[in-house]
Amino acid sequence: QVQLVESGGGLVQAGGSLRLSCAASGRTFSNSRMGWFRKAPGKEREFVAAMWSGGNTFYADSMKGRFTISRDNAKNTVYLQMNSLKPEDTAVYYCAASLSDYTAYTNWGQGTQVTVSS
Repeated sequence: QVQLVESGGGLVQAGGSLRLSCAASGRTFSNSRMGWFRKAPGKEREFVAAMWSGGNTFYADSMKGRFTISRDNAKNTVYLQMNSLKPEDTAVYYCAASLSDYTAYTNWGQGTQVTVSS
């Protein structure tokens, strides 16, 4: 059974940092594109960042320079380092995995809450 489990969320003051982790299990993810998304109350789910199996990354404009996605294939884990957090970053953050680099995301985690206070 494929599972993605996020952790690392919490409450942080504006300007602070958090590192989210997403532990994947059930299959090998080294050939997968891994992504982070978020959903704030009353808003649509929003793309945050993605990392392809070869290491290329892509970020939403509002996260560039503040967020960094990385992965440790040996641990089947993907990370999201979030710096200079703002109240508008408050959301539930989800990780996602595709079967391969250029297919749709097929596996999703349950999410972890990030709350940034002003």
